[in-house]
Amino acid sequence: MRTCYGVSFLFWTCMLHVVHMTPSPQRTNKYSQNGRMLRGLSQDDGETLHRTKRGWMWNQFFLLEEYTGPDTQYVGKLHTDQDKGDGNLKYILTGDGAGSLFIIDENTGDIHAAKKLDREEKSLYVLRAKAIDRKTGRQVEPESEFIIKIHDINDNEPKFTKDMYTASVPEMSGVGTSVIQVTAKDADDSNYGNSAKIVYSILQGQPYFSVDPETGIIKTALPDMSRENREQYQVVIQAKDMGGQMGGLSGTTMVNITLTDVNDNPPRFPQSTYQFSSPESAPLGTPLGRIKANDLDVGENAEIEYSISNGDGSDMFDIITDKDTQEGIITIKKQLDFENKMLYSLTVEAANTHPDPRFFHLGPFKDTALVKVSVEDIDEPPIFSRNSYLIEVDEDAKEGTIIGQVIAQDPDATKNAIKYSVDRHTDLDRIFNIHSGNGSVFISKPLDREETPWHNITVIATEINNPKQSSQIPVFIKILDINDHAPEFAKYYETFVCENAKAGQLIQTVSAVDKDEPPRGHKFFFELVPEYAIYPNFSVVDNKDNTAGIMTRRNGYSRSKMSTYLLPVIIFDNDYPIQSSTGTLTIQVCACDSRGNMQSCNAEALLLSAGLSTGALIAILLCIVILLVLVVLFAALKRQRKKEPLIISKDDVRDNIVTYNDEGGGEEDTQAFDIGTLRNPEAREESKMRRDVIPETIFQIRRTAPRWENIDVQEFIQRRLKENDLDPTAPPYDSLATYAYEGNDSVANSLSSLESLTMDGNQDYDYLSDWGPRFKKLADMYGGDDSD
Repeated sequence: MRTCYGVSFLFWTCMLHVVHMTPSPQRTNKYSQNGRMLRGLSQDDGETLHRTKRGWMWNQFFLLEEYTGPDTQYVGKLHTDQDKGDGNLKYILTGDGAGSLFIIDENTGDIHAAKKLDREEKSLYVLRAKAIDRKTGRQVEPESEFIIKIHDINDNEPKFTKDMYTASVPEMSGVGTSVIQVTAKDADDSNYGNSAKIVYSILQGQPYFSVDPETGIIKTALPDMSRENREQYQVVIQAKDMGGQMGGLSGTTMVNITLTDVNDNPPRFPQSTYQFSSPESAPLGTPLGRIKANDLDVGENAEIEYSISNGDGSDMFDIITDKDTQEGIITIKKQLDFENKMLYSLTVEAANTHPDPRFFHLGPFKDTALVKVSVEDIDEPPIFSRNSYLIEVDEDAKEGTIIGQVIAQDPDATKNAIKYSVDRHTDLDRIFNIHSGNGSVFISKPLDREETPWHNITVIATEINNPKQSSQIPVFIKILDINDHAPEFAKYYETFVCENAKAGQLIQTVSAVDKDEPPRGHKFFFELVPEYAIYPNFSVVDNKDNTAGIMTRRNGYSRSKMSTYLLPVIIFDNDYPIQSSTGTLTIQVCACDSRGNMQSCNAEALLLSAGLSTGALIAILLCIVILLVLVVLFAALKRQRKKEPLIISKDDVRDNIVTYNDEGGGEEDTQAFDIGTLRNPEAREESKMRRDVIPETIFQIRRTAPRWENIDVQEFIQRRLKENDLDPTAPPYDSLATYAYEGNDSVANSLSSLESLTMDGNQDYDYLSDWGPRFKKLADMYGGDDSD
């Protein structure tokens, strides 16, 4: 690449320093007298180009990219015939890259490239040039536009669109089968030379694959490539510019190619014969073993379906396919019996489920193998001759009667002896029993069909030599009916006859029931007992439909003469032996209206029909007596609980604590209880006030000779305690007496309002005036005359 670049640089440096101009149509302007000229070196000689009047059109400047010389690259020269060489003109360059990429000599008009240019970044530059008079600042030439085009050199190698490609192709594909197309791009100019002309080639992957040099399409190069032999391939593709010639730049990429599977391999069993064994007692569906045919293919091409195609055990066994492991599972289809057959042979076939018709020529896509199954003998429990037994017996069969037989035998070759027994959980009443040796079932207790028409018992057969081997069988015993019950009335009939009844009138229809169930159904007959055959009052008419009507035989009945009639009726059945019973109808004589509706019957009849029995009346009386006794005992216990009160008189409050939870009305409440005695020992006991008694004695306001005048508090309390101890009427237990005595040393005595209640007269407060100014307000309140 560097060699090519050097040749191009020398060529353009030596030959292209000329700026070509193409004349444009003439135009009139104020500079028409002046000429324009671009001076430069021609490719052939140094011929000068003369200006043409009117406007100019600048040709393109050509400049090589990636210049690496020591000096700036010369582009061209701007010149006008107005330039006399005296330095009066100034050349100015504007446009793309002016001043930075391209610089111009103001005096000479020489243009140079100041930096290395890259065509891939920018391929052409548009600039404008003008000449200005330095003295006047006027343009001596109008501004003209020209283009500098960057010529390309091969400085970019081809690059693939992907660093790595992934592709796949089916195995066994023919030669030339397309796999994938790779693409490379070159940043160089495709319109100039061969710098961007790319050619593809394969560096790695031969002889399996090839690549088209122009399109980059990778194709198979070998026929019948097998995935089973090799699945992955790595192919390296090269893209080279300059048409693949020497000196061109190149780039590479890697392509990973995978051969995908096709169904070109049939399944094959690794061995021709398989051996399995199973005990004869194995339940149905038990897996005996697995077999597998190998298939070199993968995915759905390796899916296999197993089947039994032939053999004497095709109806005894089955085979299913495990979709996860592609194995065939052999299972038991019917119950095995060692005594019947000990060895089975099966032909198992394995075939692909998705064969490919393109490869049928390779052979059948299936394989077969022989499977042998041996049956193992085990000690089996006894087997009954039937799955269940049904025995019928008459309900009048005698105890010990044999009603049937069950038979079981040992299926093994040893033919062990068997004993029979009844599962007592199914025959709790022990009605039946069985002979342990021959299995004969007989009756142990009487039967009653009306009580239990069916008996379901279980018989157990056990090997004598191996009691662990046993089996059970249900035995259903049906009790057959015999005619051992007589018919009777279906219900209790309340029959009445009106006093004004006429002869031949139907007063009651009766029916009968029978616990027996004759095979031909019930048939009942009704008639009067023989001694009542000519009964003058009533008659029985058999309706021939298991019912009978009670008819009157005379006109009018009198309650006063006979209030109740008893009519015995005989009921017969039609089975063998014939059973009969006699039922008695009670017929009451009642008063009826004209329509035959009962209005009233005699009291005796009503009492008999609706009264209470003697036992019930006795029970009611006993209950009443018991209740009375309980009431008396409760009253006696309540009286015993009453006690004498501790305080007989309400006025006796001596030496007792009295609690009042109400608030008093102050001095205005003259009915309050007097507790002055507890507050002042000078108060006399006989002066106590009672709220419920009008006081009779009027006491003085101030006492002259107090009884407790010279007694201190301690002596007062001791005296009071002594009085309480000697008091025979005091409570027979300890009591607490509280005395809030204030003493008697005050000259003014007590001012408490509590003591005022003990005095019945008006108090004199005139002495308060003698106590000085401090008590003046109090003397004014209580002293002086009373007012309304």
